[in-house]
Amino acid sequence: MDVLFLTEADVTRLLNMQKTLAAVEEAMLHWADGTAVNQSRQRLEVPAKTYLHYMAAADFARGYFGMKIYTSAPGGLRFLVQLYRAETGELVALLEADRLGCLRTGAASGLATRSLAREDATRVGIIGAGHQAPTQVEAVAAVRRIESVRVFSRTAQRREAFARAMAESLGLQVEAVASPEAAVRQADIVITVTNAREPVLRGEWLTPGAHINAVGANFPHRRELDDATLGRVSRVVVDSKEQSQREAGDLIIPLARDPQRWDQIDELPQLLSGARPGRQHRDEITLFKSNGIAIWDVAAAACAYELAREQDVGRRIPMWGR
Repeated sequence: MDVLFLTEADVTRLLNMQKTLAAVEEAMLHWADGTAVNQSRQRLEVPAKTYLHYMAAADFARGYFGMKIYTSAPGGLRFLVQLYRAETGELVALLEADRLGCLRTGAASGLATRSLAREDATRVGIIGAGHQAPTQVEAVAAVRRIESVRVFSRTAQRREAFARAMAESLGLQVEAVASPEAAVRQADIVITVTNAREPVLRGEWLTPGAHINAVGANFPHRRELDDATLGRVSRVVVDSKEQSQREAGDLIIPLARDPQRWDQIDELPQLLSGARPGRQHRDEITLFKSNGIAIWDVAAAACAYELAREQDVGRRIPMWGR
């Protein structure tokens, strides 16, 4: 049989934010109605500070299941998605999945923003200007009429380069600022997308009515948000409560003193399906804690695979010959 192999360049050509938003939302609705399942990330660590991460999901309504497997090491990360046809177990595609991961993570933040941010939100403050940051801003701009963005990164050169690139690509006013507080003050939507081990966002900086997308810190000992932030947040939504209880240090550490608060946390599929309400009050501060889940990878991979077949993109690899 032949398996379709899609490179990073292929995925970049095939997927954009609008397509990924639609694919991720569809998969989350299937998860909400029981026609999709998600398994939390597992990690295998070796002494050299290298990890093997793997996570799987199935969207039976769409007809696919699959796994993302990736390594992280001092030299970088390498992502691969294996996509199978659910009915037959046939491996249909292998996808290099760095760009795919950025798009699906951004799309999830966009969907959370659509449900939780104020409808008149126009100002974004982002802490972090790394690899995942551009699609976070792109997704938020796809669901709200954003007018301005302020970005802070520890490296002045990086935040200035980010500001120039995003202003050009999105046609927005994007300003590099010299402190995280300057990025967050007066922001309607706050994004944290860092590899920080200690909090970078302080609750005292938040404006009433702000919405937060916390995207970094998916290890139990790491956090981007301080205790004051959790103290001011009246609504917490996660992608997967099971996975959050394993790896979301932003919640695990502060809620160790208040474990009953886990019962008040909703999952994003509940909001998208209407089982739970979105924003309820203009001045409430809301939080979406994103860890990154496999159902998003399967959704984006399935979308890319079907588009590749339509457009004759990718390379066929013979496998399991007779």
